[in-house]
Amino acid sequence: QVHLVESGGGLVQAGDSLRLSCVASGRTLSNYNMGWFRQAPGKEREFVAAIRWSGTITYYADSVKGRFTISRDNAKNTVYLQMNSLKPEDTAVYYCATDRDGFSSRLRVGESSYDYWGQGTQVTVSS
Repeated sequence: QVHLVESGGGLVQAGDSLRLSCVASGRTLSNYNMGWFRQAPGKEREFVAAIRWSGTITYYADSVKGRFTISRDNAKNTVYLQMNSLKPEDTAVYYCATDRDGFSSRLRVGESSYDYWGQGTQVTVSS
């Protein structure tokens, strides 16, 4: 059984920073690309960032590019999302997820490409 547990969310002011963590059990994360998604109230879940299994390649949604950084520590089976210069529109529940395919050469943005998801962590940014 694969479990992903996110943490690090909270209530912050615009311009502040947060670092989210996603710890996995039941699957060796070093074999899989990982993604972060978010869902704001009343909106569909959207792609935020992805990182290759090796950690060498990353990809970001335009809305977070230059402000967010995805990274991973495969020795700790953990993926991170460093969020700087937070804006009220970043308010959402943030989810991490694992790609369906091990050692995939492509970073994917569609939800259907990911099979295991965490329960989410709430990030609220006040203006």
